[in-house]
Amino acid sequence: MPFETLSQHACFGGRQGFYRHDSRETGVSMRFAVFTPPQAAQGPVPVLFYLAGLTCTEETFPIKAGAQRIAAELGLMLVCPDTSPRGAQVPGEANAWDFGVGAGFYLDAVREPWASNWRMESYVTGELRQLIGLHFAADLSRCGIFGHSMGGHGALTLALRHPDLYRSVSAFAPICAPSLCPWGEKAFGGYLGEERSLWRGHDATALVEDGHRCPPILIDQGLDDSFLAVQLHPERFEQVCADGQPLTLRRHAGYDHGYYFISTFMADHLAHHAQHLSA
Repeated sequence: MPFETLSQHACFGGRQGFYRHDSRETGVSMRFAVFTPPQAAQGPVPVLFYLAGLTCTEETFPIKAGAQRIAAELGLMLVCPDTSPRGAQVPGEANAWDFGVGAGFYLDAVREPWASNWRMESYVTGELRQLIGLHFAADLSRCGIFGHSMGGHGALTLALRHPDLYRSVSAFAPICAPSLCPWGEKAFGGYLGEERSLWRGHDATALVEDGHRCPPILIDQGLDDSFLAVQLHPERFEQVCADGQPLTLRRHAGYDHGYYFISTFMADHLAHHAQHLSA
């Protein structure tokens, strides 16, 4: 699985790198970022996959989240994929900011013309994971996953759908019930079609309701988030998790949906993952 190094930067005793490879899953060139902590010089370290939100790229988290210093202290590798295929030349792929390019929703599309390229679930849980295991000092037996907004949706659903892959999970302001919000209805209708029974398999609230379980979840949500009432619905997720899915949902007055909020609570999330990945 060859890949190309685009740039590498010394960072808190480790290395922040940006890379590109030809993906068999998406059929296009995909970019990803990896922060390798200094502890990796001594052997494989736990690896934490971060899934970004709508319109973001593999660069958003490394630049804005302020995570590398803490990850270096805790010995965590951070892997950040892009949020969708780019350059597939699917008609209409860039017509909207919340669908198509930059909006892969971390699922495998079944509806044409998206099915051939929009395969972000298989990419993240399979191909990218394998590439990281082959070429970086990553201990794949100790993997966690987290994300923001659309990426928070991805982190929750992938952890619930693949509990054997991830030993820790968290999210910032996730889309908790995408079947019930405009972002999710648009994405699911476009990628999966109108059969709502297929939607349940990619809706975190429905997955928990249907009996799926994963390691204890940490969610932080800002109460000044302009998307909270219409798009996110954490209260619905909290309600279904009361029946046996461990969840810590923290609500914060004054915080919005952006990376000032994310960076404020990043240390708590990395500590949460380190606790579970070192157990």
